[in-house]
Amino acid sequence: MSLPRKGRFITVEGTEGVGKSTNMNFIRELLDTANIPHIVSREPGGTPLAEEIRNVLVVPREEKMCELSELLLVFAARAQHINQLIRPALERGEWVLCDRFTDATFAYQGAGRGLSTAVISSLQDMVQGELRPDCTVLLDAPVDVGMARAGARGELDRFEQEKHTFFEKVRAGYLERVAAEPERFRLIDASAELASVQREIAAALQPQITAYQAGSHV
Repeated sequence: MSLPRKGRFITVEGTEGVGKSTNMNFIRELLDTANIPHIVSREPGGTPLAEEIRNVLVVPREEKMCELSELLLVFAARAQHINQLIRPALERGEWVLCDRFTDATFAYQGAGRGLSTAVISSLQDMVQGELRPDCTVLLDAPVDVGMARAGARGELDRFEQEKHTFFEKVRAGYLERVAAEPERFRLIDASAELASVQREIAAALQPQITAYQAGSHV
């Protein structure tokens, strides 16, 4: 008799222009090929209400949004996302592949905006309980490279309009997260050619895929 298969929570992180959308599609194809049931989502967003909050967060507006408002909106969207989509999928044994999660909050609102990591950690515990990603793929590239790619996409959202120094802080914040939890993160050089990036991603996720197929809990 086979063991019950536990859903896994996989997140993809990175600053602007590192190729998250392209590589999310690649990971989705890997899971399809491996016959792993999964859903794909994003943060902020993932449910109709959370997507409305996302719109408030990313659309440029005349009124300046204060840092604390931004942080609380992010976690409001996350609470809805977790309760309506993420937890139910994991409980069904499905994988959840998510474009950004709380590591982005530590990087953008913590390192980038300068908000207290203790406050973010407190909100994380309140909103998520014990829920944490099983594996996080961090696509990392120099800020100049990422911003050039983001600028080529067209009109920039409220975050993409931030200054270069903001994104340097965000990138540093991400790398601090990797240093603090090396067992969870898979650091990928996103400035390399796409084929090379995707080979690294496939190699990074293969242990999770193999363990799932074997019915083990890792």
